[in-house]
Amino acid sequence: MNRWLVVLGAVLIQINLGAVYAWSLFNQPLIDKFGWAREDVVVTFSITIAVFAFATIFAGRLQDQIGPRWVATIGGLLLGIGLMLSSQATSLVQLYLFYGVIGGIGIGMTYVCPLSACVKWFPDKRGFISGVAVAGFGLGGLIYKPLIGYFIELSGVSSSFMYLGIIYLVLVIAGAQLLKNPTEEQVLKYQPVQQEANNLPKTHIDTNNQFTPKQMLRTHQFYLLWFMFLFGSVSGLMVISFAVDIGVDMANLELEQAGNAVMVIALFNAAGRIVLGKLSDRFGRKNTLMAIYGLTAVIMFYMSTGMMNYPLFLMAVSLIGFCFGGFLALFPSVTADYFGVRNLGSNYGFMYQAYGLSAFVGPIVVKSLPFTYAFLLAGFICVLAIAMAKLVEVPSQVSVKRLQETQA
Repeated sequence: MNRWLVVLGAVLIQINLGAVYAWSLFNQPLIDKFGWAREDVVVTFSITIAVFAFATIFAGRLQDQIGPRWVATIGGLLLGIGLMLSSQATSLVQLYLFYGVIGGIGIGMTYVCPLSACVKWFPDKRGFISGVAVAGFGLGGLIYKPLIGYFIELSGVSSSFMYLGIIYLVLVIAGAQLLKNPTEEQVLKYQPVQQEANNLPKTHIDTNNQFTPKQMLRTHQFYLLWFMFLFGSVSGLMVISFAVDIGVDMANLELEQAGNAVMVIALFNAAGRIVLGKLSDRFGRKNTLMAIYGLTAVIMFYMSTGMMNYPLFLMAVSLIGFCFGGFLALFPSVTADYFGVRNLGSNYGFMYQAYGLSAFVGPIVVKSLPFTYAFLLAGFICVLAIAMAKLVEVPSQVSVKRLQETQA
């Protein structure tokens, strides 16, 4: 099997899953049709993200046992059914259940499958291929934005859920049929020869460690990496979630001008996933992560001064989006580097909870503190993440044996 077909399936799936980030397009039409309060409608998105993140734990474990194709197929069915049921929702509780819970489970079940399969097929390009896979997720909202707007204008918000549910179901299930785990012989075929010529770092960490989730959760390395992921995601989301408000309040921009940041961030976010993933293959995952945290810290400290005009505002939020994309591209590969690929689906499911939590922590911090203090705090936790990156080392085979003995 050509391994690039797996990538094609992964990108097709992730684009459709990433359309969840276009949720804001539904807010006003739902308010106009049902008379619901805006803050109640917005909760739907928060429920979806929380359920999505939590579901990755169970989906990852299941796909490690029965393979990514079946789990992604089930996820595509649930996502499509959730949206089709949402078209019949007449109360907030129904919307929360159909879109937030059923749709969220569908996204969570599907999300980890293409990532896990791609990383296993590309031991020679882990960072790059993770970046390509998650770039599709980052672009999903941007790609589907005009289509969602067209459906809402054509037939109303409820019918648009039905049309989108059918599209997601068909395309996600189609992409799922291309997902397949490689055999050991196929992995060995693509395994790169590790060299450190000219004092260049290895392309990725060479380890035969294959941690189960229980073993991984008993290592201090997991918790260092988990908090690093949390700190990076919090810093990114507090800017991305409030980009328009930051432009209006801190750069004194008109609403339309500040709104341009949304599209710019989406493009830089997707570019960061691919570019930084590729760089991590060349210069090493830790080196790339420390550079990303360093750049994020510098921008956050600058933004905390409040001295911004339109060009500087766009530059700052674009670079934050670029770095944020890098975090989401690198941590699947980091999880594989440190804890092996055999249980990558379930292991990354646990790692991904850092991102799920950050979706709530980042906005809470911004709502609790003025922008300048929130950015200052973000800069400090990014500096802390650099120190943590220096400390974290690959668990040794001795650690694995001790864990196995303890478990026995």
